[in-house]
Parts: sequence; C-alpha cells; structure tokens
Amino acid sequence: MGVCVRVRARVRRRASAVLLTAALTALTGCSGFLVPAGEGEEPDPTPSASAPGIVRAETLPPTPAPAYGATAGTGPAAAPPEKCPASGAVVTMGEVLTAMMSRAVALTLTNCGSKPYRVDGYPSVQALGEDGERLPVKVNPAGSQFGRDRGPEALTLKPGGTARSMLAWVSTQEGGELVMADALELAAAPDAGARVHPLEGHDIRYMDELNITAWRAELPE
Repeated sequence: MGVCVRVRARVRRRASAVLLTAALTALTGCSGFLVPAGEGEEPDPTPSASAPGIVRAETLPPTPAPAYGATAGTGPAAAPPEKCPASGAVVTMGEVLTAMMSRAVALTLTNCGSKPYRVDGYPSVQALGEDGERLPVKVNPAGSQFGRDRGPEALTLKPGGTARSMLAWVSTQEGGELVMADALELAAAPDAGARVHPLEGHDIRYMDELNITAWRAELPE
C-alpha cells in the first residue's frame, strides 16, 4: 500500500507502485497488510505544538495517559477537567503504541462517580467520519501482537478504580480500501454513554479493522 490520497468518499485506495507492493509483500507475506499513514511517504509538516488536540505520534515521545479529571497541558491554554458523565464511567485513550506496520492504544475505563461501577465485557468502539457519520470499520473482540484477549471478567470498580483494554489497528488478508476516520466514539459498554475522541494529526486515522480486548484489571500481555 502506498500514499493515501484524501477524497470526498473518505477512503484511501492502495497505490499500485510495483516496487512498494513487492517490498510490503516480502515483509508481511500478504498484499493486504496495513501500512499506517506516514510510513513509505513524505511526512506532512509537523503541526504546531501549540494547537490544542493536534499531535503526531511519530514526533512525540511516549507519554502516559493522564488520570481522569487531570488538566491537559500547562499554562493558561490548558483545558479544564471534564465532568463525570451520568453513567459514572468514562473511557480515555492512552499513547499511540507502534510496531512494524501496526498501531495500538490502551483504553482506560475510570469510575469517576461516587458509587461502585460494575463492568463485564468489551468497550464500545465506533469509527466516525468528519460529519459524525458512522463508518464501516469492523471491530473484532480479539487480541493482537500488543496483547491477547483473555475474554470478559466481571469487575466492580470502586470510585476512582480503573479497568484496561487494548485497541489495535489490524489488516485483513483481502486488503482493499482503507477508511479514514476523524474520530473514535468510545464507551465502557454500548449503553454507557459514549464520548468522541478526535484523531486529527494521528496516523491511526487510517483503518481496515480494529481488534479490542475485554475489560480487565490489567492490560493484556
């Protein structure tokens, strides 16, 4: 797969360059392997570090996800902490983890309420387009090279308690088109009240399918 060109349909078609296809086939063993944007192409100009919410994974060192309620950034431009939703649970995304042609992020579910919160299952994940429309990106309950899925585990989180999950970008054998998402809609469960996490500036905007592990006390290995 080569350079992805943005079109109104918001998909990226695989380039037909013979040399690049041959190189990827030799590395992956399948022509449909996902190559995240930014690999094998000229990098975009680095966004301004002062622009809120704009960050590129390849230009920053890994940083831990802040605890829920912590103020993002420093100085007068820092955003105030968000209020706890009615469900009493909020899901946040951690740093972008990288491996050859693969990407993943750790998800953290935090009980930000005042009562115990019970969780038993998988996060709710939905890719969204620029107008908030839902995109046809399949989300599989499965592991990846970043950690295996051990299945759901019933957890009761005390106020301030957390559960973890790993969301990984994967490729199918069939290959084909990649979808470019502007955001991910994340929730502790399908009926727990979702929040939107913009992906502007990330190479994880380009998607084939996503694998998600069940909520657990610790991240999978």
